[in-house]
Amino acid sequence: MASRKIKPNEGFTSQPRHELLQIADVVAREKNIERDEVLFAMEQAIQKAARAKYGPEHDIRVLIDRTTGEVTITRYKRVVEVVEDESTQILLSDAKVIDAAIELDDELSEDLPPIEFGRVAAQSARQVIFQKVREAERSHVYEEYKERIGEVMSGIVKRIEFGNVILDLGRGEGILRREEIIPRETFRVGDRVRVLITEIRPDARGPMISTSRTHPHFMARLFEQEVPEIYDGIIEIKGVARDPGSRAKMSVLTNDSSLDAVGSCVGIRGSRVQAIVNEFHGEKVDIIPWSENPATYVVNALAPAEVIRVVLDEDTDRVQVVVTESQLSLAIGRRGQNVRLASQLTGWSIDIITEVEDQERRAGDLSARTNLFMKSLDVDEMLAQLLAVEGFQRVEDIAYSDVTEFAAIEGLDEDIGAELQKRALDYMNRRDQEIREKCKTLGTSEDLINFESLDAMNLLKLSEAGIKTLNDFADLAGDEVVEILGEDTISLDAANEAIMSARAGWFEN
Repeated sequence: MASRKIKPNEGFTSQPRHELLQIADVVAREKNIERDEVLFAMEQAIQKAARAKYGPEHDIRVLIDRTTGEVTITRYKRVVEVVEDESTQILLSDAKVIDAAIELDDELSEDLPPIEFGRVAAQSARQVIFQKVREAERSHVYEEYKERIGEVMSGIVKRIEFGNVILDLGRGEGILRREEIIPRETFRVGDRVRVLITEIRPDARGPMISTSRTHPHFMARLFEQEVPEIYDGIIEIKGVARDPGSRAKMSVLTNDSSLDAVGSCVGIRGSRVQAIVNEFHGEKVDIIPWSENPATYVVNALAPAEVIRVVLDEDTDRVQVVVTESQLSLAIGRRGQNVRLASQLTGWSIDIITEVEDQERRAGDLSARTNLFMKSLDVDEMLAQLLAVEGFQRVEDIAYSDVTEFAAIEGLDEDIGAELQKRALDYMNRRDQEIREKCKTLGTSEDLINFESLDAMNLLKLSEAGIKTLNDFADLAGDEVVEILGEDTISLDAANEAIMSARAGWFEN
């Protein structure tokens, strides 16, 4: 594709405009952007004014010479076989009259006379230039700061708007929102503030650099600056949990056996950690050793409270912690702060009970299991209690255990174990039959009662929840099944598998 002029300029001459280049240089220096970007903004402004004069339907382009400042306004038309828009297109036959060598898809250009800017046109041009320069400036700021998310920077308070602090970060403006400020922390214009860069939003209407002083990663970054061993990678920060302005917990790890990770972070007489405490206006920091053993990690996280026993439930990510009565308030902390931070740090849901409560609970569980085994297996209290003490939780545990497990229990042998398993299976069959009969009285259909993917207890829960046909069950979503039956009864994957099995009949025909 080639571009050819319709005719040489007549009646007007483009004049050098060195003042445009001078203005572009000044604006470029003030905004810290390239001169070409300012000149491009000027071209867009003049182009807008030209289209306002000659008509927006025309293809008008403006070029400012980067050496002389000369402004050239040109109108273009594309050479086509059939004209659909006379403003931007011209017939090949008409174009041949102007230039015999022209071909289809070439462009004919015509220089237009310079524009005299009136008040409205000048105002419009000024707005276009300001907008383009702002866009270029924001683009430069974005490119500079997009790789600095997660870094700590120092800024100067420019102004305060509705509780939000606007910071001068050098090339760009940052915003420290009210919720990202440490409680009871106040700033004045001119104050120097250290913040963490958390987000860059080029589409934001105000400052596009979001900052924080409450983010846990901010504390980690400050420790990295204060503790050379962390900066060098000898000590690793594994996690931080904060209650901004009040208390924080941080776990650390080192593979250097000769180094005390916690002591290195605290410093001589607490000098290193004190620098962080001062930055956060007295926020207390507990530094603990990280451990790959979840139980040990939880115990460390609850410091300074002393823990007697920890019971983990990995299926639900919950942990039960047993403490003495005197340690209970210390373990929980004021308004639950200590246990809440420990939970955030470790990722486990922590339940704290006293030693007395634990003993009462264990005694109650033991009594309940003893009574269950006496009733279901038709055995005396001594044998039922022995089974409960040995860790059997349900009748199913006895029915499906290996008989050698019974032989390992003092006073029992494989023959007794086999008899206990037979009684357990008989009890389960009777119980399941009773449950299925109850489901029938509730109006549950035979197709759901005979559905192999559901045991009797789950069938009863579904019936009581109003799910009474196989189609009703097939219409459910996996999370709905888990909600009805309970997370401790069925997993989401198992629920989805059962639902797909129930839907198998939908696709047979």
